[in-house]
Amino acid sequence: MGVKIEVFRMMLYLSFPVAMFWVSNQAEYFEEYIVKRKREIFPPDEKMQRQELENFKERMRNRKEQRVLKEIGMESKE
Repeated sequence: MGVKIEVFRMMLYLSFPVAMFWVSNQAEYFEEYIVKRKREIFPPDEKMQRQELENFKERMRNRKEQRVLKEIGMESKE
């Protein structure tokens, strides 16, 4: 009796992760849940948003550059 229970438990312990792996790697499941969720979280870029982001990055880069140049100018005067 004890051996049968142990065999059943071992079969259960091994089959559950394998079954979960098999289910989660089905193409339909992946397309339906994962890809749709990713598109909700990260929508495709729009040109206007991309351009605004690039302009913002350029302004930040210019500000940092000006700040560094001011610091270098201050150090050279001292």
